[in-house]
Amino acid sequence: MELVLHHTNFNSFDRFVVRALALITNTVQICDRLESGNYQDIREALPGISIVQVIHVSTESSIKEAIALAPHVDAILLDSGNQSLLVKELGDTGRIHNWNLSAKIRKLVDVPIFLAAGIKPENIALAVKQVGPFGLDLCSGVRSDGKLDPDKLKCLFQELKSCI
Repeated sequence: MELVLHHTNFNSFDRFVVRALALITNTVQICDRLESGNYQDIREALPGISIVQVIHVSTESSIKEAIALAPHVDAILLDSGNQSLLVKELGDTGRIHNWNLSAKIRKLVDVPIFLAAGIKPENIALAVKQVGPFGLDLCSGVRSDGKLDPDKLKCLFQELKSCI
């Protein structure tokens, strides 16, 4: 079983490490750029922990970012978001991004790629066909009224099964 620490609002490396240690997790997902410390610091402070870095795919610069980060992480999660806003969007937007850019990233890096951002039953087949991700991160596309929707999940997995 994989336990993931979803890092969204830890602006301090020390607070991040303390939280990860308290949760006894085996994977950390970093949803923003590191403001202090680096991936080696995380590996030394949390031996045996896998690091998944989220990249908010927006422009061709996202490809360069992925290529630069890939040697330092265990996987990359491609999501929609905007780190430049006053209140950062760090995922869970329900919006898809340019999956052509995601497909390019997948071909250019040697770590597993997870795809997020607006994946729902109606577009999962296209997402998998176009990007070919190692895995998917689902959220808003399989929820109703803020809760997981069993009917949407069933439909999504039926669509997924038909495309693989």
